[in-house]
Amino acid sequence: MESLTQRPREYWIEPILDSRILPAEADPSERAALRQSVRLAFVAALQNLAPKQRAALLMTEVLGCSAAEAAETLETSIPSVNSALQRARAALAKRSMEEPAELTSAQQGMLSRYVAAFESYDVDGLTALMRQDATFCMPPYSMWLQGPEEVRTWMLGLGCGCRGSRLVPTFASGWPAFAQYRPNSEGGHKAWALLVLELSGDRIAGVNSFLDTGNLFPRFGFSLTLSA
Repeated sequence: MESLTQRPREYWIEPILDSRILPAEADPSERAALRQSVRLAFVAALQNLAPKQRAALLMTEVLGCSAAEAAETLETSIPSVNSALQRARAALAKRSMEEPAELTSAQQGMLSRYVAAFESYDVDGLTALMRQDATFCMPPYSMWLQGPEEVRTWMLGLGCGCRGSRLVPTFASGWPAFAQYRPNSEGGHKAWALLVLELSGDRIAGVNSFLDTGNLFPRFGFSLTLSA
């Protein structure tokens, strides 16, 4: 459960700042559709699907290719593509992709409680905000946890260095996100991770903790340190 095997950086598709892909001049319906596509790509890219399912889904529902075009590119048959799509959609249905384009008041309230619980390191309060099948991953490591109890064990064990962290909000890949800063032994706080949360209603369905702060934080306009 607590594997810390590191995979190459190229293995992961990293999150992107919402403002770079959601044009301000677009009308609300266009922005909503684009946000859903970006969320779909992000969840699929996080290794939640088998490679063929992921490729078929991204080509048809994100890039807009036909099943025939996808089959030609993937060097397979149209029935094979359709079968992969069916399995991919069934898998992603469990991830509650039909979220509203904008955060609801209930979701905003839940995120406020998430920040308060994280910064006070109230692990019980934090995991109480998660679905029973919520997942936790920490790219570039292969660690993958599922369920509040596994997350709780991790946070009170090997992950306890996050105690005393500060969170700064943003949006990434269509989802709410936070720049996480852990306490710095020299004073203040230092960049630790970009947390991207997947939501299902007013509960957390997935926590994706990206540790490549040297590349990600500058892209999101965050400094690598916070003063005391």
